[in-house]
Amino acid sequence: MTVIVVGAGINGVTAAIELKNRGHNVVLADPGPLPHPLAASTDISKAVRAAYGPDEDYTALAERSIPIWREWNKKFGIELYHETGVLFLCQQPMRPGDFEYESARVLKQHGHPFEPFNREEFHRRFPAFASHRFRDGFFDPTAGFAESGRVVAILIEYAKSLVVELQEDAKVTALDDGENCVRGVVFHPADGGATGLRQSKSIPEKIRGDAVVIAAGAWTPYLLPSTRAFLRATGHPVFHLKPWAPDLFAPERFPFFGADISTTGFYGFPLNQGIVKIAKHGAGREMSPDSPERVVTADEHNELRAFLKTTIPSLADAPVVYTRVCMYCDTNDGDFWIAPDPERPNVVVATGDCGHGFKLAPVLGEIIADAVECKPNPFLKKFRWRPEVKSGITKEAARFEG
Repeated sequence: MTVIVVGAGINGVTAAIELKNRGHNVVLADPGPLPHPLAASTDISKAVRAAYGPDEDYTALAERSIPIWREWNKKFGIELYHETGVLFLCQQPMRPGDFEYESARVLKQHGHPFEPFNREEFHRRFPAFASHRFRDGFFDPTAGFAESGRVVAILIEYAKSLVVELQEDAKVTALDDGENCVRGVVFHPADGGATGLRQSKSIPEKIRGDAVVIAAGAWTPYLLPSTRAFLRATGHPVFHLKPWAPDLFAPERFPFFGADISTTGFYGFPLNQGIVKIAKHGAGREMSPDSPERVVTADEHNELRAFLKTTIPSLADAPVVYTRVCMYCDTNDGDFWIAPDPERPNVVVATGDCGHGFKLAPVLGEIIADAVECKPNPFLKKFRWRPEVKSGITKEAARFEG
């Protein structure tokens, strides 16, 4: 087949590579430049972990992904994945039903190594955290973070080396509907504007294909308005800080962490490119990815400072050198949406990362390609087309409103 993949973020580029390796002709369409500055994938770090509360399916996917992350480091000759471990901290003792308790239970059940919390040992090893704030948690040494923007850039070059056709100036605006199926996509050619982002020209063009994968992330409900009943785009604040005492934030002393994440939503990463990144995984603000409201607010800055003051005091007055709003494509139940459109079965929608998709990059392409080829895959039932699932259901306490 000729398969058109719309969106060259992490879902799109991994799908394009897998489909090309299966013998298909692949066109990867994106308005560019790549990595796209507004894409969720484009940042200095994304989490890689197997801790997923009670959900064993995601733990299994992550356990498959982590060895491939290590292989990618060797294959591409660059350390894209940094295995720093992950530290989950709780203010109260872990209890059944809590994200941390259930994560530790499932990891133990899977024979996954982890270290239980010990207050004295914790403060010695991780001195940047407030010494008396946390009473429980665990450290998982088989976790870390990927340099997400660099990963996407390298995978795009790899896709090109496989002769994936890259349309880096194509802003897809609609599907090209035929009588019985979609014949391709309609796009507007784009050129560089004064801002460096590509601006659409007015004359539309078409790309013809046998199948279409919509991997447009938070743009999906705007590209396909019919999906707005079950997909929505939400924005979440990200902060890059320049620490006064960088030695405190080296990976061995300050690993990737979640600090009572079910209640605070805050998580962060060790020193990388001279920066400590702190972000919030919460309910977010619903908005278009192109909205002028896509800026970090004063309230979000104040919330960050209050969190740092109580949790990581040495960062409390560190300068914020960069902010961005990371866009999630949320589903109503927090699971991926990787499925053919029942009304247009040669169109596969591959999105719904809900803020946790990048870590599974090494296996996403396989799942998406199986959906395109209508092959059985145990995860496609979980990620099926499911408009009957109502909004407000979530598996993560941090994502609840209010």
